Amino acid sequence: MKSLRQTADGPVAVVAGLDCITGLQTARLLSQRGVTVIAVATDRRHYCCRTRVCRQILTADKSSEDLLRCLEELGPSLPQKAVLFPCTDMSVLMISRGRERLRPWYHVMLGDPQVIEMLVDKIRFIRFACEKGLPIPRTAILNNRDDAEQAVARLPFPCVLKPPVKTPEWEANTRVKAYQVASRDALLPLYDRCSAWSDTLLLQEWIEGPESELYSCNAYFDAHSNPLVTFVARKLRQWPPGTGTSCLGEECRNDGVLQETVRLFQTAGFHGLAYLEMKRDARTGELVIIEPNVGRPTGRSAIAEAGGVELVYTMYCDATGRPLPEARRQQYRGVKWIYWRRDLQSSWHYWRGGQLTLRQWWRSWRGPKGCAVFSWSDPGPFLADFTRAARLSLERVGRTICSRLLAKPQSRGRLAHGGPIGHQENDPVHDACPTPGLRFE
Repeated sequence: MKSLRQTADGPVAVVAGLDCITGLQTARLLSQRGVTVIAVATDRRHYCCRTRVCRQILTADKSSEDLLRCLEELGPSLPQKAVLFPCTDMSVLMISRGRERLRPWYHVMLGDPQVIEMLVDKIRFIRFACEKGLPIPRTAILNNRDDAEQAVARLPFPCVLKPPVKTPEWEANTRVKAYQVASRDALLPLYDRCSAWSDTLLLQEWIEGPESELYSCNAYFDAHSNPLVTFVARKLRQWPPGTGTSCLGEECRNDGVLQETVRLFQTAGFHGLAYLEMKRDARTGELVIIEPNVGRPTGRSAIAEAGGVELVYTMYCDATGRPLPEARRQQYRGVKWIYWRRDLQSSWHYWRGGQLTLRQWWRSWRGPKGCAVFSWSDPGPFLADFTRAARLSLERVGRTICSRLLAKPQSRGRLAHGGPIGHQENDPVHDACPTPGLRFE
């Protein structure tokens, strides 16, 4: 392989976090624009790392000092300053905290360190939102079990329990972002379980309404906090249902979400890629902030590109001093974004529950769309993802059959009729929690 100095004809983009769909999409979008991409991944065996769009894939723990050491070692080999694209919250924090060490070799498109810390940490963001009068759900900060016991009496149920930041310890124990707690009786057992994964937890009131009332705005703000590009979309389905991540979304027009996004990030004096999720409360009709994500692309950044809006590339051009792309205004073409495997899981869940007909399912897939993982020109990640999911599903079926045969010897040779096959704890495809009254699907 030729060295970077011999082959690169422009600034390299370094994607920190290839081992997630956000990193994969970012690498593909930049490669399609002719940008040389180097990626960093913690898990080289991850299906997203089967991509062929990266010039080089390095291995480092993206949530620790290991990421900074990796970038420092790479720096001297770069032909000119590269543009950093962190793709997880922890990589954003690590790069923000180590920005002075990285500046000789990288464009770090992040605002003031204190602003980054505030927007990433949900507790600090809640305090900021209260101070600025931003619409957020009623929230309790749980530092200990006493706080949890008091919150039972103060907040209406259902509620959502989540960590301020998804740390490696949280992700080592569960793949879900948050748990929906259906009743007061379910809170304390769940708190006892999750408090071992995070020193502090947040309990927020659940905002009533369907998933289609979950809106988001992806944006990029320049060094003066001017929005150079914005793109509004909404969820149609998510996985796991309830508190999961989008698996089918579509662009839409919602000026209220757009205005609130610009107001929030300009008030904070933010610079960089930004994302705000809001939900319309079915009880009041008001839009409420669910969460911001900053400093990185998101899973749904690619819907902007599919809709003809150059979101990720705008940041690259702004960082390198190139002319900004002309395609930065949303045209509202109704484009969709889909993660095929997870949307099949979500659709099956809703169909089985009588909430989705085959006709509705088919209509939801119609129209132009961008794909999270599938690509005709880069099929490796998609094939690896489906192969892995099929293998895990077969293993679960095998375990279930064996356990039922052992439990009921008289039924040997046939599978006794029963309910759907359950999910195993920390299953990479879907987490399940046995806590009574707890629901996140």
